[in-house]
Amino acid sequence: MFYYEGQFYEGNSISLNINDSTWLYGATVFTTMRVYQQSLNHPLTNWQKHCDRLLKSIEELNWTFPDWQLIKQEVEQLLIYFPVIRITVFPDGRELIIGRQLPTNLFQKQQEGIKGLVCLNPSIQRSIPEHKTGNYLAPWLALQQAQKQGYQEAILTNIEHNWLETSTGNLWGYKQGIWFTPNLAQGILPGIARQTIIDKAQFPIEINQWTPDFINDLEAIAYSNSVIEIIPFHKIINGEKVINYDHNHPAYKTLKGIFD
Repeated sequence: MFYYEGQFYEGNSISLNINDSTWLYGATVFTTMRVYQQSLNHPLTNWQKHCDRLLKSIEELNWTFPDWQLIKQEVEQLLIYFPVIRITVFPDGRELIIGRQLPTNLFQKQQEGIKGLVCLNPSIQRSIPEHKTGNYLAPWLALQQAQKQGYQEAILTNIEHNWLETSTGNLWGYKQGIWFTPNLAQGILPGIARQTIIDKAQFPIEINQWTPDFINDLEAIAYSNSVIEIIPFHKIINGEKVINYDHNHPAYKTLKGIFD
């Protein structure tokens, strides 16, 4: 069930114009939003922040503006059935809006944590990281490599082996009473969930570079995005090094509390 170019479709597929190169090159911008209590006005839905993300990219890329009122109407139709909405906008102003369910194992991952694999190939980094574009090949490759080896998430790095972000979200690390998250200047996506945590936190947060030395003594690590909120890691493989974390670390309570 989705909307494309102002038309409603039921099912999971649609025939596309193969002459449209925007599909081939990932020339789109998109945002994925979790709708709380079926309301765009719920503060955790962050409707305006998702719209602002799209608007900022469209303005900076000098694309055609979509029909924002139409997008809102289409989203309001889908949120009746789906808690997760993805809004994609094309360079000529067309829109593709898709609804989906929350991951079936989300609660289990939030409670038990997951295993992560550090991607040591610095060439696998997000394209134009300040924008959420349809060119998602690098993070997708990292995630596929991790999943083939039995891990649920990949951690992207740069040439200095600094940790940047996961393939689908922003990193959070805890030590000495402080939650840390990598800075945007290293080339990471400015996640909406990340900013929500920064804005709402009633506890210490620092934004820094995640160098190998800094990572060594982290007590807890998690990642965030607008759909999954917070998921902790209980194990991370970094080259030949295996790092175990307590997924029940008390510090997670303050981080997860942002979304209560």
